[in-house]
Amino acid sequence: MRMLRSVLASGAATVLALTLAGSPASADDPAPLVPTLPGLPALPTVPGLPIPSLPTDLLVPRFIGAAVTPQPIVAPPVPQNPYLAPNGRSSMHNDAYSTDAYAVSGPTGRALKMTTASYGVRECATMAFDSRNRIVGLCGGLEGFTMMVIDPVTLQTISQLQISQRDFTTGANPLSDICGGTYFFLDGNDRAYATTTRSSIAEVSVTAAGGLVKGREWPIASHLPSGDCLVATGVDWSGRVWWFSQQGVVGTLDRATGAVHALALGGGEGIFNSVSTDETGGVYFVTTHQTYRADADSNGVPHVTWAIPYDRGSVKKPGMLSQGSGTSPTLIGERWIAIADNADPQSHVLVYDRRTGVTDRLHCSVPVLTSGASTTENSLVAAGNSLIIENNYGYTGVQATLFGKTTTPGVSRVMIEDDGCRVAWTNPTAAPTSVPKASLGNGLVYVYSKPAGNLLDPWYVTAIDIRTGETKWSRLTGTGIQWNNHYAAIYLGPDGALYVATLVGLVRLADG
Repeated sequence: MRMLRSVLASGAATVLALTLAGSPASADDPAPLVPTLPGLPALPTVPGLPIPSLPTDLLVPRFIGAAVTPQPIVAPPVPQNPYLAPNGRSSMHNDAYSTDAYAVSGPTGRALKMTTASYGVRECATMAFDSRNRIVGLCGGLEGFTMMVIDPVTLQTISQLQISQRDFTTGANPLSDICGGTYFFLDGNDRAYATTTRSSIAEVSVTAAGGLVKGREWPIASHLPSGDCLVATGVDWSGRVWWFSQQGVVGTLDRATGAVHALALGGGEGIFNSVSTDETGGVYFVTTHQTYRADADSNGVPHVTWAIPYDRGSVKKPGMLSQGSGTSPTLIGERWIAIADNADPQSHVLVYDRRTGVTDRLHCSVPVLTSGASTTENSLVAAGNSLIIENNYGYTGVQATLFGKTTTPGVSRVMIEDDGCRVAWTNPTAAPTSVPKASLGNGLVYVYSKPAGNLLDPWYVTAIDIRTGETKWSRLTGTGIQWNNHYAAIYLGPDGALYVATLVGLVRLADG
């Protein structure tokens, strides 16, 4: 993915409270208002209580389809980065390879039980799971960015700690501003490392009791040009933290000594996505112009190992945060790295050979989704030797899915074969901004969908068969803007429960 972005959640909070609610709101309002359909009163969202439902929930189908029998998908193994929490628990994209796939079996559709909790106007777009299976979320709201520890069953807040405040003096559009508060990773000792709006990297520890303790903080601002900001962090197989700025500065941090090294890419290249690492020492990232592998020398100084230009198109398409790829690079096995481009008139899935010594790295470039209306702002999902891409074309903000509107439909599977790639299927589901996730344990890929033409604005968790592309079932979360996920990812917990954040809280869905 990409990703999303918890910082965008705070922007959505601004839109919800100030633009759509029609009345001013402040960070200390005890019950921010969630707008509903015209003619209906606004509903208060009270932290700790369920996300408010509307009477219109009764007017749309609650469940469509039927439960499935798990059919596991075989996939290349994903090595465990020793400096991350176990695979599936460490970050928005699950693991160092950013596969967005889980070994566990997620919901199959059997007697589904839904639990929700409201956190006010705050969205926990980036989440991980600690060693006691609790949710650790980086949540954006009007007040800034807060780390939260959340009970994985009741969704009640165990503890919270604000780590960064929003800077309203920059004039940045909060719906597209990804500076600070976006990504974090969790290590095996329940320590989170997140960017801040102060252009620093903050360490926050989760205690055995579920408390949060602010640890060290490393300032990076002196290594950035004026007006730049941090976007993402990652950690390589040597334990070295890597950081990335929006204006294309890449750097390393030695947490033991505090030593920082920086490399400016230049050429007007921006970075808007997360990163991946592998066991060979490579760090993989995508700018608005190229796909990169970087490495660090024995002193921690970063350098570019290779860079491959892609077609960035002629414009920033509706649904994108930049004119370029919206994907964090996805790694598969020992060989592949994949992204999506921003080509006109149709986006492509690009698969490269990342092995050492390869000279012709491009393995395939295959057009996907709808010609003239295709783009993705979320990462590709690795499902075996295939990739799943979701169309986000047309999502210009929360207003793009109001009053029966939705985005251009399309979810496609691309097969990686010896002689190239091919599109296996395209499903007609419209999923405006979800970061899809695959369950290798049952053979389903989950998206967060919104059908077109229904003025009641229903939102669904939708399960698609990875092998056939058939929609197996959809479960209503609710009707109205409060159920919009606005770039938040889908997650599967260690027990297989599914989670998706909305503009005002969190949803949990599990088999009964």
